[in-house]
Amino acid sequence: MVIDILRLRGRYEIVGLLDTYKSHGITCSGYEVIGTCRDLPGLIASASVAGAIVAIGDNWVRSRIVHEVRDLVPGFRFVTAVHPSAQIGEDVLIGQGTAIMAGVVVNPGSRVGEFCILNTRASLDHDSVMEPYSSLGPAATTGGGVYVGAFASISIGATVVQEIRIGAHTVIGADATVLHDIPDEVVAYGTPARIIRSRKPSDPYLKDRRSRSVPEGA
Repeated sequence: MVIDILRLRGRYEIVGLLDTYKSHGITCSGYEVIGTCRDLPGLIASASVAGAIVAIGDNWVRSRIVHEVRDLVPGFRFVTAVHPSAQIGEDVLIGQGTAIMAGVVVNPGSRVGEFCILNTRASLDHDSVMEPYSSLGPAATTGGGVYVGAFASISIGATVVQEIRIGAHTVIGADATVLHDIPDEVVAYGTPARIIRSRKPSDPYLKDRRSRSVPEGA
């Protein structure tokens, strides 16, 4: 999806992909894996790479990669990817390294922090805040003045009504309707959303589906 955005925008030339798990030379959407993050200093020295974007959906894992890159290359430039079909209102701030997918609406006065993801057709209403490394799933919707804490994830199709605060590292499950503030480090879902359990910042969004403790898409 991020490759698609960058190609449509035409602002950057994609040199290749860095991946810890895929072998050198494997292709994705027509671009080769050219190494891992550890190869980045050499690529920069050879003038092959001037910037990058971390295209990983899990908020915690994305932050780990960003920190790894910054440790290897202090001051490294992270680019932002905004799909041409996204609608960005007046007086909106978007942090570096953020990806905004097709059909997204970010209404006036909103603040989107660094390394966030706003997925397909998500909507962030006026004067809302997304702290760094937070994310909106496909078709997730907020009312005006919503606060989404750092690393929080609002899952597919969830609705957060106006003036609600979602705590840091919290996961709102798929299709939930959030009518009240939700604290840090919990999983909440349902209509209206209720807190189901606590979670650690590094926990995956989904537990083993056989346990059926979190609905699919959370």
